[in-house]
Amino acid sequence: MAFGDAGMSADLEDGTMNEINMTPLVDVMLVLLIIFIITVPVMKHAVNVDLPRANNQVQEQKPETVRLSVDAQGMYYWNEAKVEEASLVDLLRAEAAKNPQPDLHIRGDKDVRYERVAQAMASAQQAGLRKIGFITEPKH
Repeated sequence: MAFGDAGMSADLEDGTMNEINMTPLVDVMLVLLIIFIITVPVMKHAVNVDLPRANNQVQEQKPETVRLSVDAQGMYYWNEAKVEEASLVDLLRAEAAKNPQPDLHIRGDKDVRYERVAQAMASAQQAGLRKIGFITEPKH
């Protein structure tokens, strides 16, 4: 007999064992305890960061939106009013000086040369406008 207990000989013949082997359970619990001992101090470390203060006041003035359109012939339109290229730069500088600065939305005809749209973008950048967007139509 492997266990040497005469009272258990009847149970061993059936192949059943009445006792739970505690060694694997104790091993697992010790490993978990060691893991928790190591990881808890690591989780307690914090980095001190001086966070900025935010205020939740409503913005008094909402920036306006300026629409600059370029038609198929390369002509510029400022809010649907035809504008010459020479006066476009002055209009862009005047808008860049405003506080808050308006958004510039560029609408380019699909048949216009890209050069005309790029010239408008370069003029807006040189004037100091920071918010430039493009208007396109969704593909159906």
